[in-house]
Amino acid sequence: MAMDRSRVEDADWWRGAVIYQVYPRSFQDTNGDGIGDLKGITQRLPHIASLGVDAIWLSPFFTSPMADMGYDVSNYCDVDPMFGTLADFDEMMAEAHRVGLKVIIDQVISHTSDKHPWFVESRASRTNGKADWYVWADPKPDGTAPNNWLSIFGGPGWEWDGVRKQYYMHNFLTSQPDLNFHNPQVQQAVLDAVRFWLDRGVDGFRLDTVNYYFHDKHLRDNPPIIYDAETAGLESDTNPYSMQNHLHDKSQPENIEFLKRLRALMDSYPNRTTVGEVGDGPRSLTTLAIYTSGNDKLHMCYTFDLLGPAFSARFIRRVVSTFQDTVVNGWVCWAFSNHDVVRHVTRFAQTPAEREQVAKLSISVLAALRGSICLYQGEELGLTEAELAFEDLTDPYGIRFWPAFKGRDGCRTPMPWEVQKHHAGFTDAGRSWLPVPPEHSAAAVDVQELDQDSVLHHYRQALAFRKAHPPLLDGEMTFVDTHNLDLLAFIRERDGERLLFVFNLTREAQDFPLPMPMRNCLPIPMPGFAPEVDGGVVKLSALDAFCGRV
Repeated sequence: MAMDRSRVEDADWWRGAVIYQVYPRSFQDTNGDGIGDLKGITQRLPHIASLGVDAIWLSPFFTSPMADMGYDVSNYCDVDPMFGTLADFDEMMAEAHRVGLKVIIDQVISHTSDKHPWFVESRASRTNGKADWYVWADPKPDGTAPNNWLSIFGGPGWEWDGVRKQYYMHNFLTSQPDLNFHNPQVQQAVLDAVRFWLDRGVDGFRLDTVNYYFHDKHLRDNPPIIYDAETAGLESDTNPYSMQNHLHDKSQPENIEFLKRLRALMDSYPNRTTVGEVGDGPRSLTTLAIYTSGNDKLHMCYTFDLLGPAFSARFIRRVVSTFQDTVVNGWVCWAFSNHDVVRHVTRFAQTPAEREQVAKLSISVLAALRGSICLYQGEELGLTEAELAFEDLTDPYGIRFWPAFKGRDGCRTPMPWEVQKHHAGFTDAGRSWLPVPPEHSAAAVDVQELDQDSVLHHYRQALAFRKAHPPLLDGEMTFVDTHNLDLLAFIRERDGERLLFVFNLTREAQDFPLPMPMRNCLPIPMPGFAPEVDGGVVKLSALDAFCGRV
């Protein structure tokens, strides 16, 4: 199903858009090396288009030593040979546009690889032309790090360099030094890299760790934090990083002016968009509000608020209400899964028997929320988190915190295409970079294509339902009082059309008495659900949903 052409040509096409995330290493291998590539993405674009999504987002495919699976870039303006060539990228993008899909690519500009020529020059001396392109600092008198900042990947956020006889800052691996955005030359260099891809015709950028660009010039210590595990996106109690209140190593006020520079560049090209990743703990929605307000910074952002373990009416209402109360004229992109977190079917389902229904209910909830949405490859098949042996791990984060936390490889295993083929049709190689679990092979695309009740067909129907009702694209959203019932109820409205949604995320049947002004609502068939309406009462089964026109 190609995208509505009027949406393609609309400068605000991204409002309410559905974006499908492709993890290139795991999508489709075409050269037999066991690793996905750009030609593989081109080959599988018909599948993505058939879902009815508006755009694809490609995780990094840039030149990289792959210490962090491509999030350690050593050349922003080329394709790593592992994935192909620039010509392969151009071919993929042309085909995506032909089938009606926009193309959004990652930009990982808060840090580089330590193999990047910029860093190689910067560490060579304190006087060279790029000496101030990274965050360097002298040790304390006792030789310890300049402050208490920590790395997300474990240990101090500083690494000693014996050539410069200084520490350099790294929020992630020691091989991912942080760029110094206080240097205007650095800002211009990364904007030039952005322009390179704009000139090639990409439609937008997903900005990795967008609130990490600037650090506190004074290098002040971070204070401790009282941690709220319910809002966490990662396994909080396994990593000391979550014990700090990150006031000084990210989300600095100077970031605002840089985002304005970035937006000005984006606005000089028609119909482009940006979606920023904001990881800022309890302040994430406040940061999102700042970054997306005023139409002069980012177009939209997403946070980790819905990427944690909670799947309840109370929790979702709290998160969305906080967003609506905090963000005046900004825009959000909601997601339940991505390449960094345990797949949501595993997080949300309480038993294996309910996984399929949880998968169907999840996309129906997501499709009804106000905002744009991101889908992660394989969730349209209801894939669960893969259980991997330690010797199969490639993720440095998982290897570092094993066995308390198993890392991100479990959500990054190859896409299963054909049940009877080697590695489920992902590759012809003797070994794929990560194994394909048997339960994933059993849920392959070709199996679900033959089953009209499959999760795959439900995704298509749910997204078609979203597009068929304009209030779901960019209409207003107002919560409805459920009088202490454990239900998620809200109204979406636009241009006089008002739709009531009621979701039962519990494992028990629930009755929802329609408020008096809504007693005459007209039930609208919602894909995958058929609750009864009797005497002004909506009777919902466990994990059920209702829609009506009011």
